[in-house]
Amino acid sequence: MKIVIIGAGEVGFSVASSLATEGFDITVVESNEERAAKAENELDVMVVRGNGSRPPVLEQAGIFPGCDTDILIACSNHDEVNILACWIARRAGVKRVIARARGMEYTDSPTWARELGIDIMISPERSVAREIEESLSISSAVHTAEFFGGKVGVYAFHVKNGSPLMGTSLRELRHIYPQITALVVFIERDGKGFVPYGEDKLQEGDLCFTVTSKSQAHELEEMFTQYKSPELKRVIIIGGGKIGFQVARRLEIRYPKMDIRLIDQDRDKCEKLSRELERTIVLHGDGMDEELLRYEGVEEADGFVTTTSEDEHNLLIGVVGKALGARKSIAVVRRELLMRLTDYIAVDDMVNPNQALATVIMRQVRYPSGVGVLSIIDKIDAEVLEMPILPGSAVSGMQIKDMDLPRGVLIALVSRGGEMFVPWGDSILMTGDEVLIFGSKELMPEASEVLGVK
Repeated sequence: MKIVIIGAGEVGFSVASSLATEGFDITVVESNEERAAKAENELDVMVVRGNGSRPPVLEQAGIFPGCDTDILIACSNHDEVNILACWIARRAGVKRVIARARGMEYTDSPTWARELGIDIMISPERSVAREIEESLSISSAVHTAEFFGGKVGVYAFHVKNGSPLMGTSLRELRHIYPQITALVVFIERDGKGFVPYGEDKLQEGDLCFTVTSKSQAHELEEMFTQYKSPELKRVIIIGGGKIGFQVARRLEIRYPKMDIRLIDQDRDKCEKLSRELERTIVLHGDGMDEELLRYEGVEEADGFVTTTSEDEHNLLIGVVGKALGARKSIAVVRRELLMRLTDYIAVDDMVNPNQALATVIMRQVRYPSGVGVLSIIDKIDAEVLEMPILPGSAVSGMQIKDMDLPRGVLIALVSRGGEMFVPWGDSILMTGDEVLIFGSKELMPEASEVLGVK
């Protein structure tokens, strides 16, 4: 498969690296010499230097009438470049075109993408805002992702001292708590991770990645941590950019009584936000100003979210907010190096908008038929994929234990006729079921093919 990627920034480089590793024929177009050289030196890709919206540059990259390029992914930092590159590629006959859109107006409705012939137009800010909202609501979770239209989530909890789960095997847990629809799909213990099986027992300190229905997430949190997140009453957001605005807007909608404060140093931006947000108190000030933070009640804040454009600022301000008493501190971080410092920086959670965008792009490349929702969990190099059992699938009517699934792949949850359940080995999958499968990215293609999705 031939793929052209416009832009070799954080997102483009990450996507190109993943796809090149999987054996795709990749060409990267980049106008910045430093980024182009980095991609050329570090990745097994062809690099074309130039503006990705110019026809001669695209032609050099393999996009021209009658070309055999399969996919164009336009993920530069400029919406106009991305949109024009997709428009040209579509008219050249490229089968699938995907565009990143930083401007919210492009993704407020599907009209822009449809009229321009763009298959997918993605705004990572919305995805990140959803992730932040979920992380705030389940405050003990160190990772969250949602599936089945928001009805199911993947949550990572530590097993705390005193948890009733300690010393109990996973098989026993399903008998002791039959009312809980949940499955532990991965355990990180003493710096090493593994996919657990029925006889494995949970130990204090384990980090457990667990699939469960959202309605039972708080109950599960209490079982793992001996703590149940209280209702959110106050959240402070530092940074009034696109992500900060989206977080505030989502919290306004979901929590009508919440006290939301947003702080930004740009007075004009604050005035604009105060007109666009309904209940959020918008403040002009410095997010590092201790006196201001204390005055606005940081010590009583359930959440402290830093969303400025600078990763280092977000981390430092997040540490300050946590030190001043905020219950949970979340920082927006775009650079992969900083994302790996979770054990050394005193913030509770880091979210990466670039990873949110890369996840959507990777799903479109690997599963162009629109198989379902994919979540890439970088921390443990794993994926969770939602997919249907299609008519004609060889596994329809078969017990799970009889399927030739690779070892290390788990069917974590099945949705059937509006009801969800954790399957056993003798559970039978049926046509029309929606299943949630967990595994490493190396095993996922094989697992999806076994389940009838190529």
